[in-house]
Amino acid sequence: MDERIKQYEEKMKKAYDFLGTDLAAIRAGRANPHVLDKLRVDYYGTPTPLQQVGNVSVPEPRMLQIAPWDKSLIKDIEKAILASDIGITPSNDGTVIRLVFPELTEERRKDLVKEVKKKGEDGKVAVRNIRRDGNEAFKKLAKTEISEDEIKDLEDELQKLTDKYIKDIDKLVEEKSQDIMKV
Repeated sequence: MDERIKQYEEKMKKAYDFLGTDLAAIRAGRANPHVLDKLRVDYYGTPTPLQQVGNVSVPEPRMLQIAPWDKSLIKDIEKAILASDIGITPSNDGTVIRLVFPELTEERRKDLVKEVKKKGEDGKVAVRNIRRDGNEAFKKLAKTEISEDEIKDLEDELQKLTDKYIKDIDKLVEEKSQDIMKV
């Protein structure tokens, strides 16, 4: 693969990976520890990722359990969960925090699918913007370094890459949508 194309492929891969991470945080009826990935807990004055202050497990399909290594953090972890957009009230027994995920309603599932599709569209827009940037860079090269035929080849290669990533994004969105709609 041409070096000039590689940099754009890396950017497209990053956009795809970001979308994958973003979609993993959307809950699909089952308890998913990734919904806590963006959560920060005030650990002695420092915002710290939840995974670094305790153990997150899934004891039941619709329950997350957080066992902090330092029991004095239970109140801070609860505060962080309540302040987040997870929408679940934590309960604790003095040693662990439990998050029970309610069953999703049909309407809520449809809203989540819309959100997933919107994120997918945003991902596709990002990939297309990378393609546009690449094509503009190739046109600038035309004035100085390479022939029009070479530019056409580069643009074709970049288009194939774009098509591949858009197809991958569609597949990712479809899988996540089916996962959400599964009761």
